[in-house]
Amino acid sequence: MQIIHQLADYPAEARGAALALGNFDGVHRGHQAVIGRAARLAEETGAPVGVLTFEPHPVTFFKPDVPPFRLTPFRIKAHQLQALGLDLLVRLTFDRALAELTAQDFIDRVLVEGVGVSELVVGYDFCFGKGRTGTVETLKADGRFQVTVVDPAAGAGGEVYSSTRIRDYLKTGQPGQAAALLGRPFEIEGTVQTGAQLGRTIGFPTANIDLGDYLRPAYGVYAVRAGVSLAAGAEPEWRDGVANWGRRPTVNGIGEVFEVYLFDFEGDLYGADLRVALIEFIRPEEKFDGLDALKAQIAEDCRSARLILDTRAAGA
Repeated sequence: MQIIHQLADYPAEARGAALALGNFDGVHRGHQAVIGRAARLAEETGAPVGVLTFEPHPVTFFKPDVPPFRLTPFRIKAHQLQALGLDLLVRLTFDRALAELTAQDFIDRVLVEGVGVSELVVGYDFCFGKGRTGTVETLKADGRFQVTVVDPAAGAGGEVYSSTRIRDYLKTGQPGQAAALLGRPFEIEGTVQTGAQLGRTIGFPTANIDLGDYLRPAYGVYAVRAGVSLAAGAEPEWRDGVANWGRRPTVNGIGEVFEVYLFDFEGDLYGADLRVALIEFIRPEEKFDGLDALKAQIAEDCRSARLILDTRAAGA
């Protein structure tokens, strides 16, 4: 998949592509429905297929002090989109100049002059242009390209696939429900950093990851699967484990820490890339009466996580 960061670099051979347009934070099942429609249209016409998206997320631009909320920061979003078999990903820089474009200017400068789209696919609630005045009807009325609008998609129980709903599930300690909407477990990816190294003193050495722009899930302990890449570009080796996200009140921790303990792993993880999938919430974070009590609880958490992950591996 080719990633294009500037419209000036948009390849001539990609003009006439079928493009899905949107933020696509999470690349959840609803987003996949929109992108899948673009892929089918491209297959029918023999055109390339791609995604046109915005970075940073417009919410971050308009509300720079908003707490972290991203389900898929750009590098992770690109990884998920590539897995869908796209030919190209166009990253539109959402800055003051883009925010000030009227809906018609956006159509003229970006969609027509910039990428020469032939088939545009959007979700039913897509809005664009200064003041969010552009709607799907605005796009349809232009007439220089075909517009396909995808209705809201829902699961068997009728719940609509929604980034907002996924965030709510994660913030309330329900990663399984979030996974059902995403179509995969929610993952946090990052480089292992040097921490306080307290875990190794009590027999549970942990790998610490900075959450950066990621949404902050509920404080507590999770059963996880972690993909470890010890060399740049290497395929991850997946391991079961347990993770804690919170402030470590037992040791008077300062600041939030996401720490992962991998079962049956020996080796140096500092500097390694780690993908951590939240499988199930085990318990909320709590303060224990000393390190011995904390160590005993971690051992119990590990037993719980092993049981959960063994059960999931068996297909339950």
